[in-house]
Amino acid sequence: MTNKDDDRQMGTQPLDAILTEKGLSNKDLVAASTDQLTHKQVQKSRKGRRVTANIQQKILVALNAIESGEEEKTGYQLTDLFNYEG
Repeated sequence: MTNKDDDRQMGTQPLDAILTEKGLSNKDLVAASTDQLTHKQVQKSRKGRRVTANIQQKILVALNAIESGEEEKTGYQLTDLFNYEG
C-alpha cells in the first residue's frame, strides 16, 4: 500500500456505529435518499474510505430523512457521522 492509499483510509466512522445502533442498513439509507446515493458509497463511508464532501452531505440528508420519521428526532450533523472533512 502506498502512502497515498494510507491517506484515504480513515478508520471505521461514527456513521457505522449510529447505523448499527439504529438497526439501519446501507439499503435503508439509499432508499431514503432523494439524491443519487449508492450502496457502494455508503459502504465506503462506513468503513472509513475517504469520500467527498458531496457524498457525506447526501448521507447526512438521507439519515436525517429517516430520523424525521421517528419519534425520537436527533438531527445529525456531519461531525456526528465523520471524523474528517470530505
